Amino acid sequence: MICRELMGKLEELAPLSLACEWDNPGLLLGRGDKEIKKIMIALDATDKVVEEAVSMGADLLLTHHPLIFKALKKVNDGDYIGRRIIKLIQADICYVAMHTNFDIAPGCMADLAAKRLGIKAEGPLEVTGEEDGIPVGVGKVGTLERAMTVRELAGMVKERFGLPFVTVYGMEQVTELVTRVAVSPGAGGSMISHGIASGAQVLVTGDIGHHGGIDAVACKMAIIDGGHYGLEHIFMPFMEEYLKKATEGAVEIVAEDISFPVQVV
Repeated sequence: MICRELMGKLEELAPLSLACEWDNPGLLLGRGDKEIKKIMIALDATDKVVEEAVSMGADLLLTHHPLIFKALKKVNDGDYIGRRIIKLIQADICYVAMHTNFDIAPGCMADLAAKRLGIKAEGPLEVTGEEDGIPVGVGKVGTLERAMTVRELAGMVKERFGLPFVTVYGMEQVTELVTRVAVSPGAGGSMISHGIASGAQVLVTGDIGHHGGIDAVACKMAIIDGGHYGLEHIFMPFMEEYLKKATEGAVEIVAEDISFPVQVV
């Protein structure tokens, strides 16, 4: 399968037209006519991931977060982005990012997270557009399968996402049983206002700062912070399975082992 054919398969799943205007997903490095026999999937194009892609002889590296996000005025080995780009180009590895298009696309990040938590989703937490006349957007809001305390929900988030820990704001202040929950994998600071507006009792997300957390609690919404990587690593096993089916076994698919980038000491 050549790269542009593979891009068509990815476009079917998560069209680039769904991506936020500030984002930079798609084929960021490489040739459209490159023959793809092996794909590596990761959340981020770190030095370690790029080195692994090169050493395993991958033809394409697929990540959730774009390595190239802002305009580049130079590409050299003087910074980490240039260093990684050079290694990928020298190894003739195509590089693709699926970011907010994957976050927003039906059946992808938001729906996967809601399903994992047993949330019966009513719609997007933040509507960004429409797909076939149906509102689409970032995150989901809906009802839990059963009512539970914030502490119980935090334990479920930790267990179902395989997390070493979660951070909770409002466990003592939000004391009623929780039924209405919003989930938004990734950085969720900008989603706090949407969570409050949706009537969510709890927002499950990542990268919440001190002031955002306590302000949410002041508005009677608890926050369970599972970390940015912690909630988004579901991208890797999902895309591994999708690409195996989409390529009908003609392409070898290798997903990076889940490895949390932050530890508590």
